[in-house]
Amino acid sequence: MLTRVPLRAAIGVATTLLASALVLAARADDASPWQRDGHSAVRLLAGSRSGAVLLGGIAFQLQPGWKTYWRSPGDSGVPPRFDFSRSDNVEAVTVMWPAPLKFDDGAGGHSIGYRDQIVLPLRIVAKAADKPVTLRAEINYAVCEKLCIPVEASAELGFNSVASTEDANLRAALDTVPKPANIGDPNPLTIRDVKRDGPKNVLVDVATPDGRNVNLFVEGPTPDWALPIPAPAQHGPPGVVRFSFELDGLPPGAKPEGAALKFTLVGPEKAYEFNTNLE
Repeated sequence: MLTRVPLRAAIGVATTLLASALVLAARADDASPWQRDGHSAVRLLAGSRSGAVLLGGIAFQLQPGWKTYWRSPGDSGVPPRFDFSRSDNVEAVTVMWPAPLKFDDGAGGHSIGYRDQIVLPLRIVAKAADKPVTLRAEINYAVCEKLCIPVEASAELGFNSVASTEDANLRAALDTVPKPANIGDPNPLTIRDVKRDGPKNVLVDVATPDGRNVNLFVEGPTPDWALPIPAPAQHGPPGVVRFSFELDGLPPGAKPEGAALKFTLVGPEKAYEFNTNLE
């Protein structure tokens, strides 16, 4: 039996199928294929193409129980490394880091990083705003459960969409990046003071709403500084949580006086970054 479909209905079905195909094509163009190993996967994300400054991202998926590392891995671990030098029409790429978590490393210390899923936003500056941009990334990172496994991946992605399907995902990732702040700012969550306590010890006083749990991380002026993770002190002034750390892990010949330190303060809902020169 032959069934006749009205022309208007047939056009409607064809239009819907075409729109769906275009959406799928756009979605495919806005993210590179997943590069998978045994315990994780990584790919690039492209935001909307507008002007010379673009927003992209590196997305990681980790199996349950596995983690990867922040730019400063803590007492153990390997920080990720990215090489974008083979990209086309790219002047510079800045990796932005969402607020990390602190993990027990199983050896009496702590590591710093991420689990489950994470997107690292990328600020990409094109050499010429009116020419195509292709981002190529060599990605080296480690995934760890009880043992760490190094992973190498390569990904490539063009920035073509006027309205990317990944824009909302990238904006959400940006919201998790710690906001710049100054020591002494009147925020509910802030660093009140940083001071030396003898030749080797540094004290950091943190104000936190309702005494909530917070994590504090510190980095030196260059990646070869390996300062320890600040730990809560037993005694501190009323109304603050006092952290302390020793000036260990400095590179040979480096002196702490005047060193530019970066503190990342992570609370349950907000995170901030503070820069100060050590006295």
